[in-house]
Amino acid sequence: MYSSRIMRNTEPTSLQEAIVYFSNPDNCTAYLVERRWPDGVVTCPTCGSDNVTFQPKRRLFQCKECRPKGQFSVKVGTIMEDSPIGLDKWLCAMWMLSNCKNGVSSWEIHRAIKVTQKSAWFMLQRIRLALQDDNSGGQLSGHVEVDETFIGGKARNMHKTALARRVAQFATPRTGRNQTTGKVAVMGLLQRHGEVRTMVVPNTKRASLQGEVYRHVEQGSTVYSDALRSYSNLENDFTHKVINHAEKYVDGQIHTNSLENFWSCLKRTIGGTYISVEPFHLFRYLDEQSFRFNNRKTTDANRFDLAVSQIVGKRLTYAEVTGKDKDARKLSH
Repeated sequence: MYSSRIMRNTEPTSLQEAIVYFSNPDNCTAYLVERRWPDGVVTCPTCGSDNVTFQPKRRLFQCKECRPKGQFSVKVGTIMEDSPIGLDKWLCAMWMLSNCKNGVSSWEIHRAIKVTQKSAWFMLQRIRLALQDDNSGGQLSGHVEVDETFIGGKARNMHKTALARRVAQFATPRTGRNQTTGKVAVMGLLQRHGEVRTMVVPNTKRASLQGEVYRHVEQGSTVYSDALRSYSNLENDFTHKVINHAEKYVDGQIHTNSLENFWSCLKRTIGGTYISVEPFHLFRYLDEQSFRFNNRKTTDANRFDLAVSQIVGKRLTYAEVTGKDKDARKLSH
């Protein structure tokens, strides 16, 4: 039976306190055990048995039902499984990513916790997996803003050969080269005074955008959008309010400014901190920014606590994150 001697009133409330607190391996184990098994009963991740003992010297658990190979650490079954990096570094990196408003780069993590940049990048991708929201709260309702944007470099800043390659890859006979050529379309839905949901979409056509609206918004809700024709006919199932940005940006309660604010935060993060994001990984950065935005009104400690509580049952291998595992790559989208 595992028993924690760590009191909640000693847990960290700032990054400086977190560094000191998690420098003690016993504190790391106790913190994770309390979040992973909040009822105090440690169960084996392999067989589910609660016939488990704790070996304090090695900080390992022993499942008596799975002997002789029934040992497991608190990392097993989480995003940290099979990682040789210590919990002190994992938890500090998680604190920084959860609470830095404009994100934190792998180079900064590399310098701060003394791991290689490659390891730091892999750690951050796994932490972003933990920050994903499964949308278990149901559909958005009430007053919901919908909008789309494009993520990608500016054509005038590209080398001519890179620009020519992107034009050849993304331009079509109908659209030719335009300001969105080579960029990735992203859609967002924001419930006013509530949460935001984002996703990468294949294009900004009606089928793609309205499909997400029907998937995430409760019918009968008031939907606010710009004058893009892809949103037409939403009034059949929603109260649809349109603001024409060619004329004005606000008309009483009709606007998409709350979602535009989120896009501003997202693009500052991608352009200012991460500099360049591959389309294959873009959805992970959307999850990261959405997590911080949806929990912006809470404290750093509570935001970190929520992130830690979501690490169980999620696994991301290096083959998946680098695209070598094609099947996993398809499922990740």
